[in-house]
Amino acid sequence: MSLNRYKPHIFVLPEDDANRQIANSFVLHPHLKERVIQVLPPARGWKKVVSKLLEIHVPEMWQYSEERIVLLIDFDQDKERLSYVNSQIPDDLKDRVFVLGVLSEPEKLRTGIKKTFEEIGEALANDCYDNTNELWGHELLKHNKTELERMIDYVKPFLFD
Repeated sequence: MSLNRYKPHIFVLPEDDANRQIANSFVLHPHLKERVIQVLPPARGWKKVVSKLLEIHVPEMWQYSEERIVLLIDFDQDKERLSYVNSQIPDDLKDRVFVLGVLSEPEKLRTGIKKTFEEIGEALANDCYDNTNELWGHELLKHNKTELERMIDYVKPFLFD
């Protein structure tokens, strides 16, 4: 199904296949409006996520004022990565771009909690829908708190029924 680019919608740009699997299972939540979200193919690296954002998605976001994007990256324990990525986002689009990801990498989260990527995506979607913080509060995910709070205002109203 295609999105209506003139209505509120969101793209998810995953760094790699693990993040794509998590995002794909997130969008299967029964209360999620599937016509307002699309998971894009993996960019194959966090730097390529930033490049694709700047080369492809920023011009589209200037054209479509209802478009938002989640950059789903691995932080690889790099405390400066979020600052760097945020510094690349044009100021006029900062409120429509969200950067989320595992503090290390999804494989470590999967091993640590003994869930598949699909189960992780389901649990994260349930947390978002139920306003809970069970998995989002995990040591490898809790750094996303500020971005999640921003998303409540900008994304949740049109994402879930």
